[in-house]
Amino acid sequence: MSLTILDILLGAVGVLLLHLIVSRNKTKLPLPPGPKGLPILGNVIDMPTSHEWLKFIDWSKKWGTLLTVSTLLCYADNALSGDIVSVTLLGQTIVILGSATHAVELLEKRSSNYSDRPKLIMGGEIVGWDQTLALTPYSERFREYRRFFHRFIGNRTNTMRFHPLVEKEMHNFLRRLQRAPDELAKHIRHTAGTIILTMSHGYKVHEESDSYLELVTVAIDQFTASTSPGAFLVDVLPALRYVPKWFPGAGFQKTADIWRKNLTDMTEIPFKFVQEQMRAGTVIPNFTSGLLESEKLDAQKVHNIKWSAASLYSGGADTTVSAIYGFFLAMTLFPEAQREAQAEIDAVIGQGRLPTLEDRDKLPYVEALIKEVLRFNPVAPLVMIRKFLHDPAVYEDPMIFKPSRYLASEGKQPEQDPKVWCFGFGRRVCPGQYLADVSVWLSCAMTLAAFDISHVVENGKVVEVENAYLSGTISHPKPFRCALKPRSSKAEALILAADEYRDS
Repeated sequence: MSLTILDILLGAVGVLLLHLIVSRNKTKLPLPPGPKGLPILGNVIDMPTSHEWLKFIDWSKKWGTLLTVSTLLCYADNALSGDIVSVTLLGQTIVILGSATHAVELLEKRSSNYSDRPKLIMGGEIVGWDQTLALTPYSERFREYRRFFHRFIGNRTNTMRFHPLVEKEMHNFLRRLQRAPDELAKHIRHTAGTIILTMSHGYKVHEESDSYLELVTVAIDQFTASTSPGAFLVDVLPALRYVPKWFPGAGFQKTADIWRKNLTDMTEIPFKFVQEQMRAGTVIPNFTSGLLESEKLDAQKVHNIKWSAASLYSGGADTTVSAIYGFFLAMTLFPEAQREAQAEIDAVIGQGRLPTLEDRDKLPYVEALIKEVLRFNPVAPLVMIRKFLHDPAVYEDPMIFKPSRYLASEGKQPEQDPKVWCFGFGRRVCPGQYLADVSVWLSCAMTLAAFDISHVVENGKVVEVENAYLSGTISHPKPFRCALKPRSSKAEALILAADEYRDS
């Protein structure tokens, strides 16, 4: 029996009403305070459509302090009080944690209760990102993904075997910067993608243009668009997913078809490449081939290997790109910190070679500078990490870029290491944090040794740069321009010597 338009609309309304009736009839514990919503709609019209974390921070400041211990005792314990806000969207409750203390208490100490993911209809269920680790609900599949990652890069020891790969690609990164400094963002993404695709699928990215890397880039951009709060009405009214594509206002269905195909291609094409290489005996050992060889395979296992590999390179590439791009923005805006880091490199290493990971412990200011880059503009601000990392009770003058805050001095202890929080919490902590840490450090340290980063000057005028970030689950700096110049003839020789790493 075919459905008419009226049937579909009545069905959607019926589902909504049933949801509201059931929600209202449930016995609910008191919720934390928050902005007063409208009947039925709740706080739908209050939700921002971009830079959501800024509104969440405002709500936390306004409403979080009103939460009393007696209210909180109704649903938690007295270890938590204040700085928690709740809003509702058509009966669905969102609780916003406004302090790192609460995040640790709930997301780490009670991670068995708070490791799930909300259902995102457009990006998750319709487009298909709920098959990747980012949106996979807490389940056996989620635990298997994490087991795969832990075995591959789950600790510093496992990650060390990839240090030569990262170092080689960072040398190549310097060469690209020297040849085409105006294409900074492209070079950062190319380098991160090369490292991740080599590790995940044993695939060598082509130097100029690469179809696999383009697949990843397009799909990641579409992930951000499909998961943005308030971007699609179907996330608020899930029954709309059953509206046919030809129905007026159902353009999201056609968009979803395109995005779903791109996501499928991003997952399937590299996976098939690994299978072909394995059959030919030419595979470069990688995450996917290792699992296919070591696991007892059935349909579900193959599915999990395929999608966990896609999660590895889609997630890892995007976060690392944001962090490294943020470093260049910070060095453009805060040249005094750049000069101090370069002075330390010159004093400890000299100008005859580039820094390596073996030098890391000898460069405390460089280490502090990179920590401050991660704190000042965290790559994942949506989960309130930005507020945690700008808490004046934890960081003195938190709105000032000050790497020295992490260095001990007479009568002063180093401030909180932002890496404790910026990689997430509990069972949802970033599984590639050790690889990301190494990649970001090498990129920043090598760049500081080789280049001066400054404002662009055109027609005698400085081109201003603003400390602005785009909206998204992973937030990237708003595109900006900076000037990159080798620090000296010796530095230029070191940069050009990166050519020898290209095909080694």
